[in-house]
Amino acid sequence: MPLNAILDIDGTLVDTNYHHAMAWHRALHAHGHQIQMWKVHRHIGMGGDQILDALIGEEAAAADGDALRETEGEAYAELIDEVEPMEGARELIEKLKDQGSTVILASSAKQEEVDHYLDLLDARDLVDDWTTSADVEATKPEPDLVNAALEKAGNDNPSVMVGDSVWDVEAAKRAGLPTLAVLTGGFSESELREAGAAQVVEAINELRIDDQALGELAR
Repeated sequence: MPLNAILDIDGTLVDTNYHHAMAWHRALHAHGHQIQMWKVHRHIGMGGDQILDALIGEEAAAADGDALRETEGEAYAELIDEVEPMEGARELIEKLKDQGSTVILASSAKQEEVDHYLDLLDARDLVDDWTTSADVEATKPEPDLVNAALEKAGNDNPSVMVGDSVWDVEAAKRAGLPTLAVLTGGFSESELREAGAAQVVEAINELRIDDQALGELAR
């Protein structure tokens, strides 16, 4: 049975979560918000419209949000060349395509960042499509990103999500999809399981993605 595989990019296919944590930490401190790094990391996986409400509250986010997002973008731009693909990332995409899956890369990052990742993974001509920040109004844990990816898949095939954070799992659950989760985002297996992940492995090269395993999970 043909399937849709919705693959999160940040923290799942490319090793970016700690770079993003550093960028947000620098931005917050630059604007007078003394939030410790570990608290920032716990919210990585949320988009820029969600993470600030969670870290500094809605009032401060409304007042400083634009400036914080701009500073974070500048800080991350200084780090993005250090980002590396996760081991087995391209191989996962290739295997899914060989199995006949429609593969959509799901990200709410800016277009230039997604372009960088596509080139890093050499996946531009391999995947069926991808999302960027232009495709969503509300980011994870809202389901908009997953729904946008499903819309780009353009079919009614059973679908699964692959992600690294509790926010991925929650967004997929709200969109009606099961999630195969990896530990590379820094969340524990128990946290991912509690959020609703159907499978949790250390990294994507350990995922069970044979037809039977995916068929049992996808809906």
